[in-house]
Amino acid sequence: MAENFKLAVAQVPSVKGDVSANIQTHLGAVGKAAQIGVSYIVFPELSLTGYEPELAENLAFSKKDPRLTPLIDAAKNHKIHIVAGAPLQAEGRPRIGEFIFSPHGGTETYAKMNLHPGEEQYFSVGGEYHSVNTGGQKIFNAICADTNNTRHAQICAQMGATVYIAGVLISASGYDADTQKLAAYSKAHGCLVAMANHNQPTGGWVPVGKSAIWDASRLIAVADETRSELVVATFTPHGWKGEVAAL
Repeated sequence: MAENFKLAVAQVPSVKGDVSANIQTHLGAVGKAAQIGVSYIVFPELSLTGYEPELAENLAFSKKDPRLTPLIDAAKNHKIHIVAGAPLQAEGRPRIGEFIFSPHGGTETYAKMNLHPGEEQYFSVGGEYHSVNTGGQKIFNAICADTNNTRHAQICAQMGATVYIAGVLISASGYDADTQKLAAYSKAHGCLVAMANHNQPTGGWVPVGKSAIWDASRLIAVADETRSELVVATFTPHGWKGEVAAL
């Protein structure tokens, strides 16, 4: 594995339905991440639109959507993988998804495989796991309720995950239970586990922030509740090291 490989989760707010404003927020976080040497950055669930199920159908993206051009260019220019949350166009209802922009100009997608109760009114489910091999790591992507299904993390581990990383929307009432599961996955599967949470209200929910990263033995870094921050993990000869950087 490559020494000093860095990944980050970005704790940022999303403006309801304002894709242009949200892309600017993403670009700011990507620029900061690149400055400190991050090679893989993940944003919260539906970060490009906000968690706004009733808007998803009208705002849904395809891979060739011109709105994505600034993020495609940023990934290439900064030589960084960018994982941004967005509703994805699909047959029938859209999917809760992520775009994965590579440093080489490629664009891939992952669609949430496990929906929260009520989301099925607006969204359809994804059916395929997604991973990226970079920096000697095999990184598996997840979205929010995926992490509540122990089988999702288990299968990723069986497929060779060294990192399990999710964009989420978690409120105060769910934080303890959800993060206990994430910490348990890290211990059970011996991989790094990370999650990017929103830090401002979206879709009628009040997220609690506190985006975090765990290695197999402990919590290595956690963000503030409301500040915009990067939570960063660096792979060193002595294991993973965590830090928090302001945005």
